[in-house]
Amino acid sequence: MTDTPLPTPAGLPPGARDELARAVAVLEGSSLPIRLAAMVGSSVEALKRSLPGPVQRGLDEAVRRALEAALRAAMRSRPDRPFGRLPQQWAHRGLIAASGVAGGAFGVAGTLVELPVSTALLLRQIGAVAAEHGEDLSDPAVQAECLKVFALGGRDPADDAAESGYFALRLALADALQAAVGRGFGMMLPGFLSAVAARFGVPVAVKVSAQMAPLVGAATGAAVNLAFLEHFRAVAEAHFTVRRLERAYGAAPVREAYDAMRDARMA
Repeated sequence: MTDTPLPTPAGLPPGARDELARAVAVLEGSSLPIRLAAMVGSSVEALKRSLPGPVQRGLDEAVRRALEAALRAAMRSRPDRPFGRLPQQWAHRGLIAASGVAGGAFGVAGTLVELPVSTALLLRQIGAVAAEHGEDLSDPAVQAECLKVFALGGRDPADDAAESGYFALRLALADALQAAVGRGFGMMLPGFLSAVAARFGVPVAVKVSAQMAPLVGAATGAAVNLAFLEHFRAVAEAHFTVRRLERAYGAAPVREAYDAMRDARMA
C-alpha cells in the first residue's frame, strides 16, 4: 500500500505568492530613518536630538500642511498621465533631486519651505504607481490610500513590531479613513491627516536634521530626496500589489499568506 499525498489547501498561485513575497520584504523591511541616518553617518536618535526645539514643536503641523497641499497639487496634475516627454520615473527623480538641492542649500528654513514641493512630487509618484496597479485616482478612497503610503513607509525603528506591521497600520488608519471617504478632501478630517503625518514626520525629522547645516545640506539634499523617492515608490508598489492581489484572490487568503511570509522572515 502506497501513501497517498494529502491535498494542498487552496491558496495563492505561485506567481501571486512571488509578488506577495516581494511586497512583504518591502513592507516589513528596514525603516527609512535608519537608511537616512546611515547616509550621514549618525543614528536616528542623535539626528532627532539635534533638531532645535522650535523646529521639533512645529514639525508635525508643517508635515500635516505639506500632505494637505501635496494632495491638492499631485492629484490635480493627473499622475496617471505622462509627465511631459520624459518617462514619469525619471522626471520625478530629476525634479525631486533639484528640490532637495534648493531646500538643503538654505538649512532648516529652506528644507521646510521645500517640504510641500517634495511631498507633492512623492505623492504624484505614488499616484502613478497606484494607477499602474489598476486603481482609479478619481476615487477619494484611492486618493486616501495614496496618502496612507506615507504612514506605511514612515516606520520608526523604535516602534513595537506588532504595532508597526503593515496590517496593524492599515487597521490603525481604518477608522479615520472611513470617516473621511465620501466627504471630499477639502473636508478631510484632521484625525486622518494627523495620523499619517505622525508616521511620515519620523523620516521628515531625520531629513531636516541631515540638512540643517547649509553646506552639508546642499550636498546631501538631492541624495536624501532621492532616497525618499525610491523608498516611497517601493512602499507604494508593495501596498498596491497587496490591494490588487486582494481584489483578485480575496482578502483572507492574501492576509494568511502575508502573515506566514512575515513570520518566516522574523523566525
